[in-house]
Amino acid sequence: MAKADMQAVMTEALAGFASGAAVPEAVRARTRTVVLDGIGALLAAANPAYSTGRLIADFARDQGGRPEATVVGAGFRTGCVHAALANGTMGYACDVEPHHPEGILHPIAIMVPTALAVGERVGASGQRFLDAVAIGCEVEYRVSIALGPAEQYHLGFHPSAVCGTFGAAAAAGFLLGLAPEAMLRAFGLAGCQASGMMAWESDPTENARPFQMGMAARNGVTAAFLAASGFGGPTAIFDSGHTIFTAFSRNPSPARLTADLGARWDGIMELAIKPYSCVSFLHPALDALLDLVRAEDLTPQDIEQVTMHFPRSGVHCVDGNPLKSHCAQYILPVAIADRSVQVADIFIDRRVSDPVVAELCRRVRVVADDGELEQRFPDFYATVIELSTRDGRHFVRRNDIARGYPETPMSEAEIEAKFAALAGSVAAPRRVAGLRAAIEGLPGAPELSRLAALLGAPAGE
Repeated sequence: MAKADMQAVMTEALAGFASGAAVPEAVRARTRTVVLDGIGALLAAANPAYSTGRLIADFARDQGGRPEATVVGAGFRTGCVHAALANGTMGYACDVEPHHPEGILHPIAIMVPTALAVGERVGASGQRFLDAVAIGCEVEYRVSIALGPAEQYHLGFHPSAVCGTFGAAAAAGFLLGLAPEAMLRAFGLAGCQASGMMAWESDPTENARPFQMGMAARNGVTAAFLAASGFGGPTAIFDSGHTIFTAFSRNPSPARLTADLGARWDGIMELAIKPYSCVSFLHPALDALLDLVRAEDLTPQDIEQVTMHFPRSGVHCVDGNPLKSHCAQYILPVAIADRSVQVADIFIDRRVSDPVVAELCRRVRVVADDGELEQRFPDFYATVIELSTRDGRHFVRRNDIARGYPETPMSEAEIEAKFAALAGSVAAPRRVAGLRAAIEGLPGAPELSRLAALLGAPAGE
């Protein structure tokens, strides 16, 4: 083996995996479940009342291109790269798609749009589509844990955007049939484009937040297509020279990139399904808070103070964030008022329209924890909720694992009901039923045309 090859050991291993991994049946089954959940969230974002989906679809339409891939809920097809951008953006818009707690990732929001766009173009089967999603999620997860998700946050980078570019390159490259040598270059070209700053936290429109996922899908697809054409790229992006480990982390764990590669599929098997439309950091708090509210039958008028204790490394994401979806002082009051959090709540400011929510917002505070909660982050989003009532009662609840995690799963009926509600917010019942059947039938589907047609129809049909 040549010296240059010896310097790319990890990159070669990951490229070989992405080119032709054998996906176990249990992983395929889990992939279909999270694809169902992710597609519900993706379609819900096509609601014309929400600016993100409307604006990104308009952008893709204006750019033009060969009609080879569907833009979800928009009634048109466009070039593969633009479709990946638009659908990837919509995939994370509602903030209710599957997420990876340990990796702090939103991989389904990237991989479903990537695999759909490329799969349509190349005529992939449903099974190839599912395998591409699984492989992409695994690559994204491994890159994130090797860099260290908290390390990326500390430097101002968004793990989903940075690592998702590599996952998208893997998913797209798999569908394109890239040989390991070409996949090697695809990863190098993905590294050249990897980006994504946490600056979106200051955008109250919430357009920039999901754009990060669209950007990752677009860049990964671009990398794979360029590599397929013979375009050159770095061949040791994980091993030598200016690697991603020096660019995006100050304390990486490179060995985690390839440890048990092909034997463990934690990138899919450890995905959590969200019951609430908001940042996953708030889900343990919501479970604890709603348990208290329901058990004690508390009304908004009963609440004197709510204090949320959260790990210091993640508190910047939830304490007074301008984004409604990420603001504890907004999401927790909505949950108290409605005993739930819905997609519309992150697009319509209830602090303006609902005086009860506005008053509750003034009664919530967030405290950064430097002790046990911090030590468990990011493997756990451990949270302590303190609640005081106006009649002098005081309650404390701690929750480390939210409902919807693999350890505390939502039931099949709950997942089905969530999909029906999300898809049904923009699609007629017959179309929702058709989508459900198309997703169920993916393992035996010879192509993606039925799924794509049902997803691409305009909102309301």
